[in-house]
Amino acid sequence: MTWRDLTDPRVVADGVDPEAGLKEPIFENLEIPEALGPVTLVVDDHKIKRYAFTQDDHHPWHLHDSPFGGRIAHAGLLSNDLVQLFTTRYAASRTVGLHTEEQLWFDSPAFLGDEITLAGTYTESYTRRGQDYVVMEATASGPGGRSVLRHRGVEILRTRPGDVAGRGSTGDGGSGGPGRISGTADPDLPVARLGTDTVVPGAALPELEFTITQEQASVFSRCGEYVRNVHSDLAVARDGGLRIPIVQGQQQCGLVTAMLTRFFGESLFTGGRLRVKFVAPVEVFEPLTVTGVVTAVTPSDSGSLVETEVWVRRADGRLSTVGWASATVPAGATGAEPSTSTHP
Repeated sequence: MTWRDLTDPRVVADGVDPEAGLKEPIFENLEIPEALGPVTLVVDDHKIKRYAFTQDDHHPWHLHDSPFGGRIAHAGLLSNDLVQLFTTRYAASRTVGLHTEEQLWFDSPAFLGDEITLAGTYTESYTRRGQDYVVMEATASGPGGRSVLRHRGVEILRTRPGDVAGRGSTGDGGSGGPGRISGTADPDLPVARLGTDTVVPGAALPELEFTITQEQASVFSRCGEYVRNVHSDLAVARDGGLRIPIVQGQQQCGLVTAMLTRFFGESLFTGGRLRVKFVAPVEVFEPLTVTGVVTAVTPSDSGSLVETEVWVRRADGRLSTVGWASATVPAGATGAEPSTSTHP
């Protein structure tokens, strides 16, 4: 039976160490280019419900039915599997790194029951500000080779997270990119909702609120596969200079994709793009607000290209994740905001 994770944790019952024979995750052991995977996993009911728990995202498209015909996986469901592909070559529980930048291209939805093939490559490595970075490009493909999700990520391979977090930015370039993220919208404009005339530059995106608990962070960060890291284990976090475990950057990215699902709807899954940078740490139990702002609307023959800035804000007002998202929205399209509440 195809398992739902990168590794099958059931093998430990037979005395198997899933990390035996894997490389120490240090810069000197990198091979560029280096193939990661392939791995085949299944999008089953448990995988969807587990992700819904970790993200506090129980949207009906994932748990009941969707406009695509049947249940689909959350837009971010496979993204952490892609990030974690390096652990097919490197020992996951000996990794003390930091994810600094993430890019995702959404090509098609993953359906309940789909077998997905993940494959990636370490394509580049470099040193900046005394930290060693590695770049991964990876893909998730569905039945028949259908592209579901493409990923490009930048990671500090090994560091002391408490030291890097203390600099004021966990990334290698702050919030630079297509433009500085303002973290503000026009308070005089109504919230942008597709299918209405509210989608104009300056309008805020729908706002979601989250608090990632230790249980949620631990499950997201693979405690079910017996992986120990600064997200799931208090002792490991404190050895890394942290006072308490921190929320994985990719888990924050998933909060952003939840918000974008509600705004862009079907269009996110069939051509949406997201780029985020992780610029400040988030501790477990820390309240977060996820939102954004429309920056441009460009009409085209196929609809309108809607461009946005997005961000995650901590309770102290500081931005922890910043980025840019876009999708081409057909005329008359609507978002996927549930009719009842933010977290149905």
